Amino acid sequence: MKSPNTHRGAALLILIFSFMFLLIAGRFLYIETTATVEGVDLEKWAKDVRTSSYEIDAKRGKIFDKNGMVLAYDRPTYKLYAIVDPDYTTNPEEPNHVTNPEETASRLAPLLDMEASDMVETLKNGQENDRFQVEFGAKGRQISQEKMEEIKELELSGIQFEEEAKRYYPNGLFASHVIGFARTDDGKISGVTGIEKQMEKYLQEKKGTIKYERDKYGTKLLDPNQVMTEPDDGEDVHLTLDQKIQTFLEDAMSQVDDQYSPEKIMAAVMDPDTGEILAMSNRPSYNPNDIGEVDNWYNDLISYPFEPGSTMKIFTWASAIEEGVYNGDSELFKSGTYKVTENSQTISDHNNGQGWGMISYDEGFQRSSNVAASKLVYEKLGPTKFRQYLSAFNLTDKSGIDLPGELTGKLVYERPIEQITTGFGQGSTFTPIQLMTAATSVANGGKIMQPYMLSEITSSETGEVIKEGKPEVIGEPISEDTAKKVRDLMGEVVTSENGTGQSFKLDDYSLAGKTGTAQISEPGKGYLSGRNNYVFSFMGMAPKDDPELLMYVAVKQPDLEPTELGSEPVSYIIRTVMENSLHYLDIQPDKEEDTKVSQHKLPDVTEMSTRNAENELRKTFSNVEIIGDGENVEEILPAPGTKVLENQRIMVITDKPKMPDLTGYSLRDVHRLAEHFDMNIETMGNGYVKSQSIAEGSKIKENGYLVVELSPPETE
Repeated sequence: MKSPNTHRGAALLILIFSFMFLLIAGRFLYIETTATVEGVDLEKWAKDVRTSSYEIDAKRGKIFDKNGMVLAYDRPTYKLYAIVDPDYTTNPEEPNHVTNPEETASRLAPLLDMEASDMVETLKNGQENDRFQVEFGAKGRQISQEKMEEIKELELSGIQFEEEAKRYYPNGLFASHVIGFARTDDGKISGVTGIEKQMEKYLQEKKGTIKYERDKYGTKLLDPNQVMTEPDDGEDVHLTLDQKIQTFLEDAMSQVDDQYSPEKIMAAVMDPDTGEILAMSNRPSYNPNDIGEVDNWYNDLISYPFEPGSTMKIFTWASAIEEGVYNGDSELFKSGTYKVTENSQTISDHNNGQGWGMISYDEGFQRSSNVAASKLVYEKLGPTKFRQYLSAFNLTDKSGIDLPGELTGKLVYERPIEQITTGFGQGSTFTPIQLMTAATSVANGGKIMQPYMLSEITSSETGEVIKEGKPEVIGEPISEDTAKKVRDLMGEVVTSENGTGQSFKLDDYSLAGKTGTAQISEPGKGYLSGRNNYVFSFMGMAPKDDPELLMYVAVKQPDLEPTELGSEPVSYIIRTVMENSLHYLDIQPDKEEDTKVSQHKLPDVTEMSTRNAENELRKTFSNVEIIGDGENVEEILPAPGTKVLENQRIMVITDKPKMPDLTGYSLRDVHRLAEHFDMNIETMGNGYVKSQSIAEGSKIKENGYLVVELSPPETE
């Protein structure tokens, strides 16, 4: 007989199970009727689970130069991934997943420059964690099309590719600080520096999407409810850069960089009538296709303020002329040194304060006299008025160029000595683009043009112009007449025998310019010493009377030979780029034929008498020197057939040679003579011969010992 407790227990269990059944049945009934679980829409959840979506690539806008040359565009690359889910395969004889991780890794790893063991570990971890696919980090991304096709030829099951874009710069380091670069992050390309950053909102693309419903194998359902969002390519950006002029500049800078290994080179070419930047480059530079260790990310033309040196005198003289306090050709001043008061600091001219005696202010500009600049600022203009002109020349503000990261210099202008030194480019700092912007007023009849890089933005689909860069006048500090007078003074810097810019002469065009030799200061230590520790620079415009191009070059701390001047690396860039660019732009040469520097082939006169040889050579060449008093010619230097300039020294060696007066000889001529006579030579200083150890008229002895002392020509 059963206990009453047994009946009660059975009844209780029946009640509990009945309650649970009703609870569960009610829950199922609720879910069935509402299709929600704790606020989750099950129908939507199920739809999301069986919905696949993928992105449709869009292209970032291209960057062009002003003539349509592509400077930056998207290049297809590939991301590799491996399917490790065995359920993805419907036919065991043709598997769609990785079936043998060890074999796959051994064949694939060498092509990706990976360790096979690392790849095996990645594949097995994916399988063990029930993942559908695995990737291989940076090694498996940005694979070239050639490499992708090589991997496909291995026919490895489960190895798949996804196309992704990479920004590509076809010209490498060409204008890299201007164009900048863009970086790919999680499939999205975005600008980091330069135009890529500045024009991001126009260049940026928007990817499209496709969504559809599928089964568990990824196959579309018969009614997939497909939804598509169209991709939107970025707009195209056209720059004012001219690929040809930029190439002239890059080549010249690379040659100077290789030869002189300077700390920095900064150079730009501008159209002074419009403000368009036609070329701009820096050294050190970098290749945006291969961002590794970069010595300089910054565009120094717009972000490196420094004491500019004597190029600043352009604006000091222009201010004095405009203000009507300048009598350049008639008023004289005592050069050498200058003091505002008895106890003030001494200002010295660059030839160790020796000066050139009483000279005119015009000659002071030609010789780049600091004393002349000081007197103009402090006595003629006055510090207050000169300060107003500094603002009028826009030297206290940013240029407003459409590039990221522009900085301004610092105007140091409190004490009298600071006001004076600012007039010749010391103490106060400016960026190269500030100086170039101010100089457009001299080249452009008094008007300051805002520099700009953007020519236009066009639709990548229709070509329609969306935005356009236009010339903008941002000031007019001087008159057209003053601008012409300053250009004339700058022309004399290049052409006058007193000028510091004689080495900058162009063959076919007149050049107006101003040299600069700026000291380099170290905070708390004062100025650096040593002949290499300067920033050597030049501001030039050509042709002089109606400048088509304005160019600035600065070379910081070049590694100079004892016989080389700081102007040499700068003048090489100026001459090469200016001459080639003006010819490329089809600008008519403005030099008269008889003023051009031309070359002629040296005739062979070695069979002639000394007198006849001299007469024959002087028909073409102006600098013929007879070495000795022999009646017959033994040799001429340079050798017959050599192309030489009309004013180059031609040495006629007679059969009775004697030591000539070497005063004024270049080091090249001295070496040429010494080599001919097998003489040993020792030089002191640099420039041209000032004195010699073997007296003029002495017999020249083979293997003799010649010591020459040299001094530089007129330069800063």
